[in-house]
Amino acid sequence: MSMSARTPSSPPAPPSAPGRLALYLNLIRWDRPAGWLLLLWPTLAALWMAADGFPGWHLLAVFTAGTILMRSAGCCVNDVADRDFDRHVKRTAQRPVTSGAVSVKEALLLGAVLALLAFALVLTTNPPTIALSFPALAVAIAYPWAKRVLNMPQAVLGVAFSFGIPMAFSAVLGGRDASVAGVAASVPAAAWWLLLGNLCWVLAYDTEYAMVDRDDDLKVGIKTSAITLGRFDVAGVMAFYALFLASWSALGHALGMGRWYQAGIAVGAAQALWHWTLIRDRSREGCFKAFRLNHWLGAAVFAGTVVDLALR
Repeated sequence: MSMSARTPSSPPAPPSAPGRLALYLNLIRWDRPAGWLLLLWPTLAALWMAADGFPGWHLLAVFTAGTILMRSAGCCVNDVADRDFDRHVKRTAQRPVTSGAVSVKEALLLGAVLALLAFALVLTTNPPTIALSFPALAVAIAYPWAKRVLNMPQAVLGVAFSFGIPMAFSAVLGGRDASVAGVAASVPAAAWWLLLGNLCWVLAYDTEYAMVDRDDDLKVGIKTSAITLGRFDVAGVMAFYALFLASWSALGHALGMGRWYQAGIAVGAAQALWHWTLIRDRSREGCFKAFRLNHWLGAAVFAGTVVDLALR
């Protein structure tokens, strides 16, 4: 018998610092930028509309970095809230918190640090925008638990993913008054209508996402729009796309946007029709592909906004 065979096995060494960094990057979905791009494009489109063109490097940096940070913080909270459900879903069973590679305390601490960094960026704007950041955070934190009680929890996600729109208008147009009246004066009605329209887009792509996990969600008792819509899921997704594109087309026209903006809407509509071909048979692969590629729809609308305002 060799000496190594007689030596008691030692406990596994904790992950090295680079190893933990990799876990944290996995936790915030760093390798999947589609998630934060879905938040970023409508926020930047609103920023350009509010500024009637390029909003300046400061606001561009604040909203781009803030979007990435808040989406990352949201992943931390979501994975902590869903850890007991995710272990029953093949696609999510190996997420860091669910697998135990990252503790609940670590995940919440990382999420808090990321949220504080985002808040530090907001502090460089103005009082109405700072005031709006509090309900934005509250909605983002509430979403993971909405899946326990609401039949369409994606509506809560839609508000969370769209709150950058009124904040963008406030950052450009807002004054120095953080009161309710001051915030109301800083955000035009069109911004709130854009939020509602964008909420419909979130319902469209997150229903596609929910269609991927529907069988697993039914087993563990999670409520989703895909389950609620049942056999009308594909029709519901297309209706949500139509509401988003029609509302943003009409609101853009009311805000003085022209043909290049409408061309961006048309390109987005063409992509939505393509997504129908991906989801109509409800295959997991097709639904997940449609969800992953939705950020290109948002990019088309943003590009139309930028070009239209640049060519005025």
